Amino acid sequence: MDHHHEHRAPEPTPFGLGEWSVPALLILLLTAYLVAVLSLRERGTRWPMTRTLAWLGGLLLVGAGLVGPLAERAHHDFVAHMAGHVLLGMLGPLFLVLAAPATLALRVLPVGAARRLSRLLTSPPATFLTNPFIAALLNIGGLWVLYRTGLYTATHTDPLLHAAVHIHVPAAGYLFTFAILGGPDPAPHRLSAPWRAWALVASIAAHNVLAKVLYATPPEGVPAEQARAGAELMYYGGAPVEIALIFLVCRPWLLPSREHAPPRRSLP
Repeated sequence: MDHHHEHRAPEPTPFGLGEWSVPALLILLLTAYLVAVLSLRERGTRWPMTRTLAWLGGLLLVGAGLVGPLAERAHHDFVAHMAGHVLLGMLGPLFLVLAAPATLALRVLPVGAARRLSRLLTSPPATFLTNPFIAALLNIGGLWVLYRTGLYTATHTDPLLHAAVHIHVPAAGYLFTFAILGGPDPAPHRLSAPWRAWALVASIAAHNVLAKVLYATPPEGVPAEQARAGAELMYYGGAPVEIALIFLVCRPWLLPSREHAPPRRSLP
């Protein structure tokens, strides 16, 4: 009988800080948000429940992409990896952006801290990064680099690269979503809706072309069957998020605001 055992390299942990680091960070972010909401309520200011639920949902979606069964399977299953991409880089950031965390922070922070945050949000680096075309390049361009070079394979053996990718994907997804929507957090230098719509269309096209390329030419080390299934998930799984972004960007045209609506005539 053969008593030799195959030794597999240990699976890298997101951020390299132990299996509880990500849940602890997510709990900290949720707690900080809830404390801020309660602080506003004590001052007599209401905060929309929909935004609080969006923050909770976004953190849960991001967490599902970083830890748990799906994240564990993603180390050796490209389909699970791509499901994590949709949660971590697309759906989760959408909910987090809609939660307007910067607006909440500006309302609860002391005056000095709020002013510093406001200056940060209006600084030249922030203005540059929140340009929708720059944000799209960081987001979609990063995916092209990940899957069309040897980077994806390297993340399975290099914990630092693994952590870097898991930081970049949600950060770039959040930045892109905020830049495309131009809010709801303060965005004093946001481009007009037509420019943001063009950036979104170009990004959707680049994302879908990448999915088709992955379908035809799998990344290094990925079986063809997994690559095709993962590419289909990337293409069709991302579509609902893309449709939601299109609606939110075009909402001013689709649903005119009340202030531009014709005045209602009163009955004689």
